[in-house]
Amino acid sequence: MGAAMFIQDARGKFNANETLDMLHTYPITTLCAPPTVYRMLVLDEPIAHLKTHPPKALRHCVGAGEPLNPEVIRMWEQHTGLTIRDGYGQTETVLLCANFPSLEVKPGSMGKPSPGFDVSVIDHNGQELPPHKEGDIAVRIKPERPKWMFQEYWHNPEATAASIRGDWYITGDRAYKDEDGYLWFVGRADDVIISAGYRIGPFEVESALKEHPAIAESAVIASPDAMRGEIVKAYVILAPGYQPTPQLASELQEHVKRVTAPYKYPREIEFVDTLPKTISGKIRRIALREMERQKKAGS
Repeated sequence: MGAAMFIQDARGKFNANETLDMLHTYPITTLCAPPTVYRMLVLDEPIAHLKTHPPKALRHCVGAGEPLNPEVIRMWEQHTGLTIRDGYGQTETVLLCANFPSLEVKPGSMGKPSPGFDVSVIDHNGQELPPHKEGDIAVRIKPERPKWMFQEYWHNPEATAASIRGDWYITGDRAYKDEDGYLWFVGRADDVIISAGYRIGPFEVESALKEHPAIAESAVIASPDAMRGEIVKAYVILAPGYQPTPQLASELQEHVKRVTAPYKYPREIEFVDTLPKTISGKIRRIALREMERQKKAGS
């Protein structure tokens, strides 16, 4: 048996209404897209278009590339009746965990480990951590390495050795497990913000911002600070109808304090029209961090 694959030609710029038209016109049953696409599909104008151009045959929605904010999952389900099933994997590992159809979806979670993988959260000594303790996402590779995992980094034994801690392959990402065994993404190890001794995951702050109606998309990074070492900074794209003002910035800061914790709010907010992204739609936080470093070095 075979299946047709539809690939949208965005011509350099994604258009949410064109995607909805394609889903409305053709018998597409599964939509796999990065979070940026889903975030744009739940803005006011595409939602209005969706009401008159509902998907013709859509049954499954999958998020890929980076974590998807719970608010986006809620809004998409509200307007389509379909749940976006998020997952997590790497080029080195393929799909490590997911919200499989047999599982109850916990919005914001990466789901549970894929069959054939022993995925856990470990500390710097290679010991598995209890629920709700943040650590490194790791895959057990001893005594037997999963057959569908990579074997080594080509001609780079140093990188290969650095990715192994005892019996585990270290993904370079941070997460925690809950009491039901679901994995919750915190951030890339180098994306986690350490401000005045507090460890702050950018994804939690971005998800809190997305719950505010003024936010279309955001990227949260560490910005150098003489007093705290690093502070939380948010680059924000506003939803249509909102204007960048100091009053709105203060409102967003108070909103994040209420939703997360007082120490996690973005002390700096910069309103922007676009965010740097990879060809697959992932936000390039490393580019934003470098931009911040250069700004602070020159000030």
